Amino acid sequence: MSKKIVRKAVIPAAGLGTRFLPATKALPKEMLPIVDIPTVQYIIEEAVKSGIEEILIITNSNKHCMENHFDKSYELEERLREGGKIEELQMIEDIANLANIYYVRQKEPRGLGHAIMCAKSFIGNEPFAILLGDDVVVNRNTKPALKQLIDVYYEVGASVVGVQRVPKDQVNKYGIVEPSHSKKAEGRLVKLCNMFEKPSAEEAPSDLAVLGRYVLAPEIFELLETQTVGTGGEIQLTDAIKRLMDTQAVYAYDFEGKRYDVGDKFGFIKATIDFSLAREELHDSVLAYMKEVVKESEMKE
Repeated sequence: MSKKIVRKAVIPAAGLGTRFLPATKALPKEMLPIVDIPTVQYIIEEAVKSGIEEILIITNSNKHCMENHFDKSYELEERLREGGKIEELQMIEDIANLANIYYVRQKEPRGLGHAIMCAKSFIGNEPFAILLGDDVVVNRNTKPALKQLIDVYYEVGASVVGVQRVPKDQVNKYGIVEPSHSKKAEGRLVKLCNMFEKPSAEEAPSDLAVLGRYVLAPEIFELLETQTVGTGGEIQLTDAIKRLMDTQAVYAYDFEGKRYDVGDKFGFIKATIDFSLAREELHDSVLAYMKEVVKESEMKE
């Protein structure tokens, strides 16, 4: 596979967000804010910092507000300008100028693999990135997670999936990779021979879980078009990547960064706390309140 530039990304965002009902009855889960920034904006900012030029978001018919968020807002901008709120105006204009963002609807919920298949005409014959919105990765002193994968893609000239180690009792929540037995791991990089979608702890070949970041060859679309339904009665991206291994090398890279599962309520709460503490204007107040809560809890015990 030739080493073409990775300049396009796909963000699947057509899910119903049932784990966050009733908040997601009218508001897409991707628009739930971590402090004051929607989750999907963090994902898009990571893509942009990784060198991505064009982004396709896979949506459904109930996600107009996500499109509005990344569009220009002439009335709001004018009011901010008239009110002399230049800092807020700059922030709003920057959001609209983040990247070239396009949208396509997934007409029916048939799984992640089907959602990615909706991007075929947008991607064409190029390698591309996938970022799942349930995984927010913070890299304060290293490259963004996606940039790490893109650099690995340029190094090996093959598809790369982003992984991190998870507790053995949680492997049934993820796609789990099986490292090749014929090629020794090189640092954080391993060649793969298989993948399993949400295996049991007994069936899992490793504790390396695929965590929402991929750089894939365009040949994946041919496989998705013929992919039969898998786990959950859906078309699984994992199954298509397994078939890709029959004709191409596929690697996993244990990327650096703190990952938050914001598709999980507790994961979302942890992200909100940590992101608040990372904000200079909020740090002291949040920390003082946390100490107060701990003290009150200890007194009750």
